[in-house]
Amino acid sequence: MTDIPRSERPAMIRERLHRALSIESLEVEDDSHRHAGHTGAQAGGGHYNLRIVSDDFAGQRRLQRHRQVYDAMGDAMRNDCIHALSIEALTPGEAQSQPHHQSE
Repeated sequence: MTDIPRSERPAMIRERLHRALSIESLEVEDDSHRHAGHTGAQAGGGHYNLRIVSDDFAGQRRLQRHRQVYDAMGDAMRNDCIHALSIEALTPGEAQSQPHHQSE
């Protein structure tokens, strides 16, 4: 994997998730600034918050949903690219019943 500048990582995350899943809505928040100096982030990897709504999550437990997201990220899940993901993975029905604030 080639080095991806920090400014381009949210777009890369969106692209990979859209390729892997049928997405109704997706929010990607770069939260890296809150983790400056964090031991795990010293290699340059970012921290991102994701809220993904997809029918692909129907009938799956939380761990299965998260595995789909990590699989979609592939080789980007390394300390110098994506150090950490906070994932909220919902079906459309779940998303309608859960209040949230939009990050972007």
